[in-house]
Amino acid sequence: MDTNTGTKKTEPGRRTDLEWSLRAAEPADVEAIAELRAVVMRPDLERLGRYDAHRVRQRLRDGFRPEHTSVVLVAGAFAGSAALHPSEDGHWLEHFYLAPAVQGRGLGSAVLRTLLSGTDATGTAVRLNVLRGSPARRLYERHGFTVETQDPTDVFMLRTPRPGRLPSTNPRPSLRPVGGKPPAEPGS
Repeated sequence: MDTNTGTKKTEPGRRTDLEWSLRAAEPADVEAIAELRAVVMRPDLERLGRYDAHRVRQRLRDGFRPEHTSVVLVAGAFAGSAALHPSEDGHWLEHFYLAPAVQGRGLGSAVLRTLLSGTDATGTAVRLNVLRGSPARRLYERHGFTVETQDPTDVFMLRTPRPGRLPSTNPRPSLRPVGGKPPAEPGS
């Protein structure tokens, strides 16, 4: 990682040649993320007979929580998003979208490794749901997610924490910029 810029270049053998970073999302990011969601989910939603151009964007807008979301940057430009928000029994990984131009280059694995190192360090399980038949399911399975249940549209997956993984620099498994400092505790 370049400590001057906070940019992380995945090490050789880690399957991505992209220089990427995460930054905390802001409320103004909602439209870019909603548009990306519509683009990347369209093929799967159409295959399932569930694509609605307005609804796919509105569902993101309705559930957008910038305080739990990071924007993925490649060479400083918007390339995706990921949200990791706390729940009663762990965290939910949501809104993990990468622009088609950067898919298939190891970036999804690199981002997931970063996010999951934080949840592993705190011993926290992570859940997600993925559309049935989505190629993203293979990515999640490679990172230790297993199927809990499924319905005609969604597959619900769980990943239990992996002890012994490299500890996160952020003791709380929330999304922060790579190389950034954890947010200050209230009142400090």
